[in-house]
Amino acid sequence: MYFTGFADEAARDLATQIKATKEIGWTRISARGVNGSNIHELPEDEFNTVADQLDEAGITIPEFGSLIGNWGKAITTDFDLTLAEIDRAIPRMKRLGTDIIRIMSYAQEPWGSDQHEEERFRRLREIVTRFADAGLTAAHENCMNWGGFSPQHTLRLVEEVPGLKLIFDTANPVFQMDRSKPQADGGFPWQDPLEFYHAVREHIIHVHIKDCTNPPAGETEPTEYTLPGEGQAKVREILTELKNSGYDGGLAIEPHVATVFHAVDGAEPDWDQCYNSYVEYGKAFEQLCHELNI
Repeated sequence: MYFTGFADEAARDLATQIKATKEIGWTRISARGVNGSNIHELPEDEFNTVADQLDEAGITIPEFGSLIGNWGKAITTDFDLTLAEIDRAIPRMKRLGTDIIRIMSYAQEPWGSDQHEEERFRRLREIVTRFADAGLTAAHENCMNWGGFSPQHTLRLVEEVPGLKLIFDTANPVFQMDRSKPQADGGFPWQDPLEFYHAVREHIIHVHIKDCTNPPAGETEPTEYTLPGEGQAKVREILTELKNSGYDGGLAIEPHVATVFHAVDGAEPDWDQCYNSYVEYGKAFEQLCHELNI
């Protein structure tokens, strides 16, 4: 196994992201944002500068955290926007030697309404094929998208989209209701991270590590994001099972402790706090892995 992380949670600028990564003692970054833009949205000259900085620092990029089909895009949006993202991402992945790109299955529609499932499958087949034709792997994350409704929804995607692989996020089930379970008085139950992992593990090629606690009643954001192993994401149990199964892929920290990228409140993060908490999180994760003999 190897360690990486979404260093844009430590800083907007790449130099400080690299500094945080090296302070933890790592040599990999899961690329998502630089200077406030996703890496496949940067102007060409800015991306070239980023690539040169990474080369000079000896930092590699095992994963692109793309915007493709993410929780912010409805399935009814123009598919040409997605195709353009793919066209920009592929040459940048090749320039950086990146093999895996994180995709999603478009935003969840309100439960009970038309989810446009066949259109989702059609789009993901095209997305996966385009990356595969370039020798790259598109992997779906169980976030707030159609595939995140339940483990069964994710498995349906794997069945319907040949070649699709999975990125498993340990904490996302904690604040997602399990739409495959019967409803009780309080609605659907929260997903169980370990149960979700068990259902999809044979398709997992990459893992995001974050931890949190269930949202308050009626809310969709966790009550608290915690250090790994201190919340309800069953991080210890999942890491142990990954080790015992012989998993040799990446473990990417995505702390969300100091800032949450999809919480839109207009407030500018305290970037000093973000930097310090990212480094603290990385070191706490290393300590947890040491305790688990990983």
